[in-house]
Amino acid sequence: MYTLDKIIEKCKKGNRQAGEQLYRMFSSKMFAVCIQYSKTREEAEDNLQDGFIKTLECIGQYSGKGSFEGWMKRIFINIALEKYRKNNPVQPVEEIPEIEMEDVDAGLNIPSEVLFGFVSQLPEKYRLVFNLYVMEELSHKEIASMLGISDGTSKSNLARAKEILKKKINTYLSYGQ
Repeated sequence: MYTLDKIIEKCKKGNRQAGEQLYRMFSSKMFAVCIQYSKTREEAEDNLQDGFIKTLECIGQYSGKGSFEGWMKRIFINIALEKYRKNNPVQPVEEIPEIEMEDVDAGLNIPSEVLFGFVSQLPEKYRLVFNLYVMEELSHKEIASMLGISDGTSKSNLARAKEILKKKINTYLSYGQ
């Protein structure tokens, strides 16, 4: 078994077996990323395949600085966002004020799979902004640039996502787990 650095070097030289090893090492983690940014499981599977193809095509650009997994993850997110932009023309949305979720007690014990389920049920444009802002810690400016929307639309979509999640969480807590 080779180290990750050795596998990357072999991939840069076009070694097919190293590419398969890279796939085995990262496919489950990258599939989780694809699920976060895809409408359906089938789309996530397509994004996984496209992401690995793109990773192997671009692996020569990886300089060895920073996390390889982080570099790779960005490719997979960009694949999903490209498909989103291609299939969803920009629709301006009026800006609404930021909605805070502070009245939902963060100390409550809600299983993570329930929370992820709530996020996965968000409308796609809200889910993408929510994931990029909360999970990837990107700014509204970065999100706007990636999705081809304005900063205000990014803020509005995040606020709407939070409002929907707040209602789902409150309903979940009110009617029992």
